[in-house]
Amino acid sequence: MTDPPAPAAGAGGASNYDPETVRAKYLAERDRRMVPGRTDIADLRSDDRFARYRRDPFTPYADREPRADEVDVVVLGGGIAGILAGAELRRAGVERIRIVDQAGGIGGTWYWNRYPGVMCDVESYIYIPMLEELGYVPSRRYAWGEEILRCLQSIADRFDLTADALFHTGVTRAEWDEESARWVIHTDRGDAVRCRWYVLAPGILTLMKLPAIEGMEEFAGHAFHTARWDYAYTGGGAHEPLTGLAGKRVALVGTGASGIQCLAPLAEAAQHVYVFQRTPSAIGERGNRDTDPAFAAGLAPGWQRARNDNFQAIMLGRPVEVDEVDDGWTHDWAAVHNPPRWEGMTTAEYLRRAEEVDYAIMEAHRRRVDELVADPVKADVLKPYYRYLCKRPCFHDEYLQAFNNGNVTLVDCPAGVERITGRGPVVDGQQYDVDCIVYATGFEPELTPLQRRVGQDVVGRGGITLAEKWAGGAATLFGMTTRGFPNLFVMPAPGQQAVVTVNSTQLAVLGAEFVGRTLRLLRDGGVEVFDVAADAEEAWTQKVVDSFVDASAVLSACTPSRLNNEGRPELMNPRNGSYGRGMGDWFGYRRLLEEWLEDGALEGLELKVRSAAS
Repeated sequence: MTDPPAPAAGAGGASNYDPETVRAKYLAERDRRMVPGRTDIADLRSDDRFARYRRDPFTPYADREPRADEVDVVVLGGGIAGILAGAELRRAGVERIRIVDQAGGIGGTWYWNRYPGVMCDVESYIYIPMLEELGYVPSRRYAWGEEILRCLQSIADRFDLTADALFHTGVTRAEWDEESARWVIHTDRGDAVRCRWYVLAPGILTLMKLPAIEGMEEFAGHAFHTARWDYAYTGGGAHEPLTGLAGKRVALVGTGASGIQCLAPLAEAAQHVYVFQRTPSAIGERGNRDTDPAFAAGLAPGWQRARNDNFQAIMLGRPVEVDEVDDGWTHDWAAVHNPPRWEGMTTAEYLRRAEEVDYAIMEAHRRRVDELVADPVKADVLKPYYRYLCKRPCFHDEYLQAFNNGNVTLVDCPAGVERITGRGPVVDGQQYDVDCIVYATGFEPELTPLQRRVGQDVVGRGGITLAEKWAGGAATLFGMTTRGFPNLFVMPAPGQQAVVTVNSTQLAVLGAEFVGRTLRLLRDGGVEVFDVAADAEEAWTQKVVDSFVDASAVLSACTPSRLNNEGRPELMNPRNGSYGRGMGDWFGYRRLLEEWLEDGALEGLELKVRSAAS
């Protein structure tokens, strides 16, 4: 099949857009990837063959005695959501806070992701939280991972969140004890910690994803995941040459955000790098640069929230006077997500216009590949043929150019790697002999159900687990509390009846403020136990269901990805949607929470107040 015709310049549409040809091309590319078993992943929790991939290479594991004590609040997770929850709880006057995390320290995904080249894909001035409180401005527009981690550690230190934390510790079971009105938290290190309030903050990129490929455990060389980068093997550091790879042949499996960021350092160090690509990413220009001192000097109080609101407004298609962030998200993502619509426009005309805008932007990405990759064969394989919103877009300034190096081979494998032998990967019957395999395969998707991400049995009233209650879909009040699980808060995330944001930190900030301020209201009111009223939960869930937009007709034409349920969007559950259509009404959601808190009546909650005698 021939490629679709080129559009007119710009993202405003394509006058020569041929919808039938484009749709056929996109469907053909999708069908090449709809292969049984293609999305199978290894069970890293129970399969001993793969347990080593989860080991922490950054912090030595230290033996300790089991804890059997009581604190005010246990926070599951020491990433951005957990740190912010802890900070707001401190502001609410909570003294005994214990973070529990399987990592060896604070940071969440930024603790684990230390591979060379790692950085945020959202502007650091809005992504890194509490910059005003820290009195800090990031050194670059898109900060390196180690700078983000240092900032998170600074927040944890400022609010004294590490001294009482339990690291290298996984919660196995959390059970509500009605008699004592406490949660009892059991861990894989024999701990039994009691707490009045329990906060689930597992994050959205929590579960490391390792593809289940036949024979992978038989590989005779060295293998690791990018979220456990093995510098002991590769040598070097985040910005130091990987001297241990000299003379080595490396297989890089995966071409999402992790793969595109670590390729250039690998290519500089290794004798040869084989890049195994199932689906090419849409890779726009990142345009990273050092922070202008004049920018830092000109920031007024409240600048970070205002900048976040400016970004979020553009993402939702709202008018702004100035695009303060001015990057690929605000140009391309916002344009595709909010195609122009005018009075009298029919639905068919609107959908046609949306396709034209999308096609023009994707053609610009494909032209960029031609401009940067010298080999036309490689360039053709690297071009993404799907709609822009089918996969989370990537932005990078060195990845595509790396394929101009003679020591980088691109292996096109839409169905995935066929198998792995003791010598390395096999694709279409061809053996690739390598010394090392780097799995840049990321994490399980943002829509992974909460009950899987927390990795434990959360047992509420009557012995009902959270997994059992949510088996048919989420049921909450505000996406952060759920009936039958007293004194439990859940940090907002996709699939939980809150809202969805490109900048997940902004949602974590809002969730943490809600948790801290709600707990202060509960404590000030002498409330020992709260639960969600049945009618309040039912009403909120119905709002979410009523606003659900069934996009399966569009998403079913997408190449399989974590954004379309790996090619099965029809299985998406309306109960796991957002407050408001699509990604949700961010500003309406925030306003609703703030008004609820200002009112102070704790409407929708059933309260057990401390008796005068207690």
